[in-house]
Amino acid sequence: MPSKRRNNGRSKKNRGHVKPVVCINCGRLVAKDKCIKRFSVRDMIDASSKKDIRDAIPFDNAMFVIPKLYVKLQYCVSCAIHARIVRNRRSTERRERPKRPERRPFVQKDAAAVKKE
Repeated sequence: MPSKRRNNGRSKKNRGHVKPVVCINCGRLVAKDKCIKRFSVRDMIDASSKKDIRDAIPFDNAMFVIPKLYVKLQYCVSCAIHARIVRNRRSTERRERPKRPERRPFVQKDAAAVKKE
């Protein structure tokens, strides 16, 4: 019988067993290598409240930074498809890995350049 995917839907490669993780949407147990993982960085406070908070604090606005939420989202395959996080592809395209856009290299500005701006 032909294989549907080159990796059989897993990224396990030479590991016998992989611990399960819980889908954040439905609570299903899914193998960690099979689940669809997305890393989310969001502001703790929405944009409308952020302005009110900045006006209310006595500190200089440049010093005060509102923290962000860093969350790793792990979905089972059915929830990821239902929420359109991943899409199904043609059988010829299934074996290929989707190409990610290249990330620009991080260039750190020196302190003198930051003060001028």
